[in-house]
Amino acid sequence: MSHEKAVYAAGAVCWREIDGEIRVLVIHRTKQGDVTLPKGKVDPGESLPQTAVREVKEETGFTVTLGVPVGIAHYTLGSGRAKYVHYWAASVTEKAVRESTFVPNGEVAAQEWVTFDRARRYLSYEQDVDVVSRFETLVDEGVTDTFALIVLRHAKATSPSNWSGPDASRPLTEKGVRQAASDVPSLTAWHPQKIITSSAVRCVTTVAPLAAATGIEPKQTGALSQESWEDGSGDVRRIVGKRIRKRKTAVLCSHGPVIPDIIREIALATGTVDGSYLRDAAALGTGEFSVVHLSATNPGSGIVTIETHSTRD
Repeated sequence: MSHEKAVYAAGAVCWREIDGEIRVLVIHRTKQGDVTLPKGKVDPGESLPQTAVREVKEETGFTVTLGVPVGIAHYTLGSGRAKYVHYWAASVTEKAVRESTFVPNGEVAAQEWVTFDRARRYLSYEQDVDVVSRFETLVDEGVTDTFALIVLRHAKATSPSNWSGPDASRPLTEKGVRQAASDVPSLTAWHPQKIITSSAVRCVTTVAPLAAATGIEPKQTGALSQESWEDGSGDVRRIVGKRIRKRKTAVLCSHGPVIPDIIREIALATGTVDGSYLRDAAALGTGEFSVVHLSATNPGSGIVTIETHSTRD
């Protein structure tokens, strides 16, 4: 195999309910004459979730919100380079269908909503069939509609040794400011509807670019702050419990020492069995985040999956 850099791409298993049955979207590509899932290569500077949303829009005309990750297709290109395609499930709403601007073009000749059985017969590549089968397993388990609690560690801040004021007033470094901005395209792929942040300056400043991009006014709270965690007055359980009851995707921005508690409380509140994967999801660097996916119809059935994203800076 060639030692050239691998090629990365992203796409989605787009789905909707038609006459009480889940259908998935396949596209008939014009030049290749094949049937695939919507996907495409990562543009320079893009994150994988950002690519998935953009490619679905470009190839199908649908504006989507990402759901759970449903696998990575891996194969070798004719050039010998490895290619990795990351897929997410993505619900296509009736509004998105109405607003689609798709017309057959030089890239995509047609698109079709098909049953799982037909998708398996239609799709030209075994890797795509595997991805659809992973999504079908979730559907069989009753997990289609999901929401996410996105646990974000604040971006890089000035170190305590270089700061003479109160700890809560420590600002972001230049690198931290860049990290906070670079998180936005990834975070918005899940369309958060609420932003809750520790009242510390380094957290408030981290979510500021996301707030500007989404128009969501962040809710500042001492309940997620490091100070209240250290003196025992924090209330992570109340914050997490409310977010799970609301069943809407939210970003929770907090501090390294507090994040394991946030992840643990999400697990406890949803009846999720403890495991090392929870500790892995909590071990975030500055500006990194874990997306905890939960069933919107039955949050008590436990965490569906967790994915962790790092910053590019």
